[in-house]
Amino acid sequence: MDSFWDTVTTPRVLAAFRLTFGASALAALINTVFGLLVAWVLVRYSFPGRKIVDAMVDMPFALPTAVAGIALTAVYAPTGWIGAPLAKWGIQAAFAPLGVVIALTFIGLPFVVRTLQPVLEATEPDMEEAALTLGASRWQTVRRVVFPPLIPALLTGFALSFARAVGEYGSVAFISGNMPMRTEIAPLLIMTKLEQYDYAGATAIAVVMLVVSFAMLLTINLLQAWSRRWTGGK
Repeated sequence: MDSFWDTVTTPRVLAAFRLTFGASALAALINTVFGLLVAWVLVRYSFPGRKIVDAMVDMPFALPTAVAGIALTAVYAPTGWIGAPLAKWGIQAAFAPLGVVIALTFIGLPFVVRTLQPVLEATEPDMEEAALTLGASRWQTVRRVVFPPLIPALLTGFALSFARAVGEYGSVAFISGNMPMRTEIAPLLIMTKLEQYDYAGATAIAVVMLVVSFAMLLTINLLQAWSRRWTGGK
């Protein structure tokens, strides 16, 4: 047990945990906001190319994570399409913590969108029209009529996105640069220790990740049960 704690509390491992969980939480939060916007547009509006946009949401599911990592690295590198303009402003995306957040945001967005879409489709627009007819402002309608039924789905989408990001490896391996104490995430550190034949160290880190995964799984199941009770009560 002492060896376990000595391993998981070393500065390098703690730095990897901070980046892993911090970037995952930030990416999940970003996905919650933009996932809601994307789901809202796909459900409530009809426009040319809507089916194409809807299909593109699932791209991270179909795209191999290593391919996604290479593509994101090329785009956000200092000479890339997006990386070059950012570099002019002194912002480094690839081979920096920002790149990790970008990769985790990319792979987690579909979880939020696909969680929210069925709830939005089940929400009748007539309720919003009735609220507006009764004198409610647009903000009051969103806050009191539209948003409450979405809370369980939003929390579930956040949890799913966070859980997916915590265990991500392929898309981050390239864009992060895997620099210890700076851009090294826990899954990459596990692979590094395995390559160094440090099986005990890799196992200790994996145990922490496993405990977090079980906690997230329990949280997701509780949120889904709450969502079913919420919608059932309505």
